[in-house]
Amino acid sequence: MSGYPDLQPTLTGELVSLRPLVASDGDALYAVAADPLIWEQHPSFDRYQEPVFRAFVADALASGGAFIVHDRVTGEAIGSSRYFGWDADRSEIEIGWSFLARSHWGGRYNGEMKRLMLDHAFTFATSAVFLIGPENMRSRRAVERLGALQIADRINSLGRASVVYQITAHRYRSHTP
Repeated sequence: MSGYPDLQPTLTGELVSLRPLVASDGDALYAVAADPLIWEQHPSFDRYQEPVFRAFVADALASGGAFIVHDRVTGEAIGSSRYFGWDADRSEIEIGWSFLARSHWGGRYNGEMKRLMLDHAFTFATSAVFLIGPENMRSRRAVERLGALQIADRINSLGRASVVYQITAHRYRSHTP
């Protein structure tokens, strides 16, 4: 668990596949993100607006850890997520900036996406954190279902208040059937 990990592997599950985000994915992702209801509980509630979303994609590309998520059955782009802030000293990685098309809400797709990311993360890290807007109850419940525990409040990299959830490799392995 040393060195700099691969933050953009291709991850494949039964329902979803994740692959590294590339610039040409912007239009397909915007077709998903243009739905204002996706962002209603999110601190960036205006991310459905194209200029705001294009800035989000540019930041995602620059992060070196972003994914586009596809539905395995249809092949359609259905969302995005990313790894961020690898801290080798703490053996910790952040997972976040996730969104899915409303047609794929309900837990199964998000749960599989996060489990694929956690399974990979725990090949190089002992802890994963999720920084979530305090009012984003959908996301908070989703990470709690994975076994993450609320550990703190923090100001995130954008200067916004966040609730910090953490799951350790040990807790994850004991929580996941």
